[in-house]
Amino acid sequence: MLNDELANLNIGDKRLKKRSIKLLEILGSKPQQSIPCACNGWSETKAAYRLFDNDKVTGESILEPHREKTLERMKAYPVVLCVEDTSEIDYTGKNDIEGLGVLNYEARQGFYLHPMLAITPDRLCLGVLDGFNFSRKKGSLGKNKDKNRPIGEKESARWLRGYLATCDDQADLPDTQLVYVTDREGDLYELYMAAEKRAESGLATASWLIRGKHNRILENEAHLLSEVENTKAWGEIEFDLPKGRGRKSRHVVQSLYSKRVKLNGTEVTVILSREENPPTREKAIEWFFITNDEIESFEAAAERIRWYLCRWQIEIFFKILKSGCKIEALQLESKKRLEVALSFYMIIAWRILYLTTLGRSCPELPCDVVFETEEWQAAYLLSHRQPPPNTPPTINEMIRTISTFGGFLNRKRDGEPGVQTLWIGLQRVKDFALAIQIHDGLIPKQRYG
Repeated sequence: MLNDELANLNIGDKRLKKRSIKLLEILGSKPQQSIPCACNGWSETKAAYRLFDNDKVTGESILEPHREKTLERMKAYPVVLCVEDTSEIDYTGKNDIEGLGVLNYEARQGFYLHPMLAITPDRLCLGVLDGFNFSRKKGSLGKNKDKNRPIGEKESARWLRGYLATCDDQADLPDTQLVYVTDREGDLYELYMAAEKRAESGLATASWLIRGKHNRILENEAHLLSEVENTKAWGEIEFDLPKGRGRKSRHVVQSLYSKRVKLNGTEVTVILSREENPPTREKAIEWFFITNDEIESFEAAAERIRWYLCRWQIEIFFKILKSGCKIEALQLESKKRLEVALSFYMIIAWRILYLTTLGRSCPELPCDVVFETEEWQAAYLLSHRQPPPNTPPTINEMIRTISTFGGFLNRKRDGEPGVQTLWIGLQRVKDFALAIQIHDGLIPKQRYG
């Protein structure tokens, strides 16, 4: 239930808490609409703006109770992937917003969002663990590129920050293996050393799986890749690669190589995944990964590749935020307001992604685990033109039903619905439920309960 995510909100004011929970419900019911359009009139809109402006309400304070719920969900799984990535939030042209920075060049303005998602190896997103963002000061582009600067003065410090936060969570979740997963930007020597120092000090140390960027020199003066290339392939792994920038989705078969090596005082495992025979006119897909885990079998190496492929869930999360919740269209007057609103929308985006994947990983769960009674019964009424059953349908059946209101055809050959049809369907179901309540009162519990 979406509102449950703010049940433990602690901002020192019961009225503010109640208003925050109500606003989450309002925005969640119409995520594609502007805040004034989602709110019911000027009084609700003004209340939302006052909430964004209140000094007691910050982006962190809104996200914190959801983070606590996420950690609770993580306890139920033996392995959870903590995935981070960065996306620019573009407000170019909105010159009346205070506190924005520059993006990749001075004429563009906004800030960078760097969230962390908790994702199971089955690609079920359990929640948002962090909503960190950063800005670049005007006039700073092209400056301060001295590689010898301390890590704390570099933008790349965000990856070290994320890993250390994962280690802290690992201390609180001793029965769940946390694996910090990043793309090539996370290939930082300082991160590897931080893990080594924590282990030497007896502190909780999370696993990490990082796609390599630098072909580093090892203690034996050989290069990292040459060491692993000289080993024998353990076997082949197959998967479907999703489409990316300038690349179509396609099937990939990679050979896996792995070796434990010494890197400046610490031992790491390198996994090389290489496409030996790419399709004609296609560029071979070749990656290498670095992890602090010892990998002693093909199965363990293949598992890490599958974990890395789960990283694309965060790309879907960004798509929901930008295309589904339209966060870059927000008309707010300051970055502080934007940060508060963004925390609400991150919780909403999580729920959409969670429902999409939950229907695939746990299809037989009853739908009332995540849908309000009024929601699923309204969807059933409109879809089947008959009273809903006493026993709630399965979550997979309900997700497919709701997605039909967003354009999903629900034919046997159509596979599972995507996030876009689901988020459109959810908005329509909210309207259906409201219309039924206005017409008959709260009839689901009275007539069909």
